[in-house]
Amino acid sequence: MGLRINDTIPNLTVDTDHGTITLHDWIGDDWAILFSHPKDFTPVCTTEFGAVAQLADEWAARGTKVIGVSVDGVEDHKKWKGDIEKVAGTTAGFPIIADTGLEVSKAFDMLPAEAYLPDGRTPADSATVRSVFIIGPDKQLKLSMTYPMTVGRNFAEVLRALDGLQMATGNGVATPANWVPGDDVIIPPTVSNEDAKAKFGEFETILPYLRKTKAPG
Repeated sequence: MGLRINDTIPNLTVDTDHGTITLHDWIGDDWAILFSHPKDFTPVCTTEFGAVAQLADEWAARGTKVIGVSVDGVEDHKKWKGDIEKVAGTTAGFPIIADTGLEVSKAFDMLPAEAYLPDGRTPADSATVRSVFIIGPDKQLKLSMTYPMTVGRNFAEVLRALDGLQMATGNGVATPANWVPGDDVIIPPTVSNEDAKAKFGEFETILPYLRKTKAPG
């Protein structure tokens, strides 16, 4: 069974270039983003890790920890970080999980249970380890997205999605297409007009089931 939205993520103990961690303990009361890669020293992945490093202040402002996954070992990760930091022009302060045994890749349903890494492998042997997972403080999966090796991930979209999730959580709202912070939000159809008025004040009815209001402050 694959890992689905609102499932609790596996509480794995993993080796990283920052030492051994247990995922649930590492997340603590924060949000977390786990982003995976099929191999170290690959061009697209290097630019992606660099983009994550450049957004360190944005992650911190959102109370969010980031952690990478690659199916190579810790020593390779440490060497690769030199390349990542050269590309990014900044420190890559986040940990990278060494998933040489594919435990994480299989537990997060990025590879089938029977998958293995052959001798002389190439990135194509683990090409599907190209996912982003946004995880809430409750340790549940809130969003996932998967890219092919040929398309670099858009971390502006990852940030936008994280903002949308954090806006929705605890505020009882949803966000429309292309929403960014500052835009109006959607009142769920399950909320009556009377309750919407009491909770949100003024709102705009576009369709009986589509009502917009100012985002809660």
